[in-house]
Amino acid sequence: MTDGSGDKTHSRPLDDRKAELRRRLVAARRALPPETRAAHAEALRPRVLALAAGAGETVCAYLPIGSEPGSAALLDALRAGGHEVLVPVVPPAPGPLDWGRYTGPDDVGAGPLGLREPLGPRLGVGAIGRAALVLLPGLAADPSGVRLGRGGGYYDRTLPGARPGTPLAVLLHEGELVDALPADTYDVFVTAAVLPVRGTVPLGNIH
Repeated sequence: MTDGSGDKTHSRPLDDRKAELRRRLVAARRALPPETRAAHAEALRPRVLALAAGAGETVCAYLPIGSEPGSAALLDALRAGGHEVLVPVVPPAPGPLDWGRYTGPDDVGAGPLGLREPLGPRLGVGAIGRAALVLLPGLAADPSGVRLGRGGGYYDRTLPGARPGTPLAVLLHEGELVDALPADTYDVFVTAAVLPVRGTVPLGNIH
């Protein structure tokens, strides 16, 4: 799940730093051999299931594209574990993400920005308020909870709709939990990073 284009006001030096980090991180991901990506996806599955086991019924997740961590098999495993799984639907104009219920790989079609989206009814931007756990894509995170996304700001517009205290966990490849990342004032911090080898790492914005 990628971010989309946004209309936020940015600081140019900060934008340039983030853009350079994104280029480096995307290049590193693309250099991962397919077998490594597959192994990471398989290793993430039990870690996410353990995280979800302590949460409630509804999990907001995403359908990964390209080299993003995770898999449709992970979403299927969440459903098999009794969870309602919601995945993002990109709105026609920049704004909070809409949501649809994931019912399996056969009920998914092509969406904007190269994404895959559920074919069923749209549940509205407020559906994230039902989630007991939110699983996020991201290129990197740091110990304070800063998450570096693709730069469009969709998730920064969406996450304030989650209930206070809801765990916000970003799925990463090994090496993508870094010492520090630049942050804007509107960035929504995450509460955990889930990595294939290190496992679930609590981050600083536990609230």
